Amino acid sequence: MLSQETTNLLHLSLIQGIGTKTVQFLIKILGSAEKVLNASSQELQKIEGLSSTARERLIQKRLGCPLERELELIHEFRCQIVTLYDAAYPPLLKEIDTPPLLLYVRGELKPEDAFSIALVGSRQAKDYGRRVSYQLSYQLAKRGLTVISGFAKGIDTCAHRGALEAGGRTIAVMGNGLSLIYPAGNSELVEKIIESGALISEFPMGMKPRSENFPRRNRIISGLTLGTVVVEASNRSGALITARLASEQGREVFAVPGEIFSELSTGTHKLIDNGAKLISTVDDLLEALPRHALHQISALTPTQESDRNIEIPETPPVMKGELDQTSSTALKTAATEKKNTTPVVPPPDLTTDEKTVFNAIEVPSSHIDTIVRATQLPISQVSSVLLMLELKGAIQQLPGKQFTKTSG
Repeated sequence: MLSQETTNLLHLSLIQGIGTKTVQFLIKILGSAEKVLNASSQELQKIEGLSSTARERLIQKRLGCPLERELELIHEFRCQIVTLYDAAYPPLLKEIDTPPLLLYVRGELKPEDAFSIALVGSRQAKDYGRRVSYQLSYQLAKRGLTVISGFAKGIDTCAHRGALEAGGRTIAVMGNGLSLIYPAGNSELVEKIIESGALISEFPMGMKPRSENFPRRNRIISGLTLGTVVVEASNRSGALITARLASEQGREVFAVPGEIFSELSTGTHKLIDNGAKLISTVDDLLEALPRHALHQISALTPTQESDRNIEIPETPPVMKGELDQTSSTALKTAATEKKNTTPVVPPPDLTTDEKTVFNAIEVPSSHIDTIVRATQLPISQVSSVLLMLELKGAIQQLPGKQFTKTSG
């Protein structure tokens, strides 16, 4: 149950046109959210620095949504409200220029979340970017860091999955209210994230995902973390906004190099040109963090030697038709040899569809069309399942849409 002061802060946050800085300013002068809410027009007129527009809005108290309905939704979805004045408010987020007045939380924020890294990138990520995001996230979670991302398709989704399947913590920062799931395709991740971290938002419970919400959301992603990693991003990607905000907040900015011919590498390579730290291993990232943070991270989770390095694919996936038969055969042989010497992330228990597709892959390899015929599943479903098997380390994609088992 919310305290009265938290309810009052929630009420203030719902007043249209009244921002966090105005609320902070008034609480500092009047002493509490209750006194701000109950202040008369005459009292507000005496406050120097308060605009006539803000004063009028406080008197009218026109809400973006009814307070009673907001409280009902908070209870229905078992949300916590963490205000800027609470001890549980993330300390790193409190340091940014415009911290949210309050955070809606489904799940739990923990003190160790102060040791976190953001992974962001394109919604239209290629297989290369998805693998990198998943594996980076997996290894970061194994080291005891919390992985933070924006719950979007592509890079964000793979970042959340990697942390979850490593048994670590992940936080999804939403660009909408927590009574809604966007994108709907990620609905199966919701309960897993709540159990192993949190969904958070600064927006009222029923707020729909609007384009203007996401840049605001991005400042929270970067503000919660020690640094932000951009995996794949074009020059127009919202991930570059997150990187810029991280830099402005005094946090580290990292970028993973990508294919030189890919549009999704233009943004990341531009970041590197502008001073972002190029990373190809988890150790590259950790070595750039502040020393005091490294000591704390080491104390959180002892690492095993097998977890010390992450393999970033040396060559991004080759598109079908780019190789002649000789090159394709040579690369296929090399990939088969490499899988016997390179450790992979062991897959967790497979779903029914994943077992079906996995069992349809013959030795040494099978083309995707062969897998479709063997499973009698739609090609779109097979492609999705193959990607998940690849992310879990159970299979490897070879040139020409061939797939080979790496375990089993």
